Amino acid sequence: MAEQQIKVPDIGGFDAVEVIEVLISPGDRIEPEQSLITLESDKASMEVPSEVAGEVQQVHVSVGDTVSEGAPIATVTLVTEGNGQPQPEKADAEPRAEESEPPLPSSASEPPEQGMARDAVDDAAAVSAAPPAASAADGAIDRDGHRAAHASPSVRRYARSLGVDLSRVQGSGRKGRIRSEDVEAHVKQAMQGQAAAGAGPAVAESGAGIPPIPEQDFSRFGEVERVPLTRIQRLSGPHLHRSWLNVPHVTQFDEADITELEAFRQSLKKEAEARGVKVTPLAFLVRAAASALATFPRFNASLSADGQELIIKHYCHIGVAVDTPEGLVVPVLRDADRKGVMEIAEALGTLSAKAREGKLAPADMQGGCFSISSLGGIGGTAFTPIVNAPEVAILGVSKSQTRPVWDGESFQPRLMLPLSLSYDHRVIDGAMAARFTAYLSQVLGDLRRLVL
Repeated sequence: MAEQQIKVPDIGGFDAVEVIEVLISPGDRIEPEQSLITLESDKASMEVPSEVAGEVQQVHVSVGDTVSEGAPIATVTLVTEGNGQPQPEKADAEPRAEESEPPLPSSASEPPEQGMARDAVDDAAAVSAAPPAASAADGAIDRDGHRAAHASPSVRRYARSLGVDLSRVQGSGRKGRIRSEDVEAHVKQAMQGQAAAGAGPAVAESGAGIPPIPEQDFSRFGEVERVPLTRIQRLSGPHLHRSWLNVPHVTQFDEADITELEAFRQSLKKEAEARGVKVTPLAFLVRAAASALATFPRFNASLSADGQELIIKHYCHIGVAVDTPEGLVVPVLRDADRKGVMEIAEALGTLSAKAREGKLAPADMQGGCFSISSLGGIGGTAFTPIVNAPEVAILGVSKSQTRPVWDGESFQPRLMLPLSLSYDHRVIDGAMAARFTAYLSQVLGDLRRLVL
């Protein structure tokens, strides 16, 4: 079978144009006019279509490369027609500039662009199967704004097939470019808002009645740079926003005297090293929190979707925030109430390593009853952590400091640990929160209470 090398056609006199998307991979079957790569100049974005049908054997460009007219894009094995001859090239094939509006697809189920990740394809199928009212959550499309949006033609087709106005989508790509994943996230957020509105008055619609922050052109005041959010930040941001809007937050501040706890921890170092375990103050915090949850079961609960019932959990899984290069993640340590400090320390070490290596499975971050966010290793005196709904409380821990504390006769140097407990005021009142932190402080101040 004949092979042919597809090259960059005339791109209007531009030279050294950057490749920002590669939409094909070796082994892909392509058709004439199918987009192969996306180029971006200072003035516009354009997709380079295929001139022939065939199977991709080799791709000669990568994201970040710069190309000019005549540069090789891919080598394909041509698909022959019934007469055994390769399909002829289309001499008039030209890249489509961003400003040209592609025609609407004949079916709303047209698949997204080839380079989309597998999970995004699955999500897109779910969105396409949704009722028209849900997929067209934006209502009428502002055609001028849609045309002016910074997106490739294939993303435009995909957005129009779902009834999404691109002028309302926040892009996460380079220079704010809108990607197919951004379109899907926008549709999901709109659908979640509709679901919340239909759940009754007990569940507030995300962002209902809140005017958006007006967009500004900051480049008018000086040089700017657009840095895309990490995947973790893009996923966690809407969840945090939803929790903040739906949960009436109150924060109770307290402090624990951990002087004896720290001395005991230091005494365990050799034993822990022999077992290959690093015992940190966080291990004691998790164990103390598990005891507090057993004593105050209302903190180990979730509010039902209709706001009429409290779901008490008879298990104790505690989420622990881990700082990674991509952002904070919260793996869940299961059955914390059944583990000793050494076991907790070992489990925390394993979960933290998996988190920093990006190897956490979805199951590792599900099923939490209560969360702990410890910033003691970084600094600070207090903060207000956001409740990780549907949990009803989260404990924030700041940096411990040695301070003079009055013992009734004189001031003594004591190591004091600041605690910040944020809670859902629909489930927990101030008196209960104060009792919870007081109990937690007592346990951290005297670990013998754990055996009572």
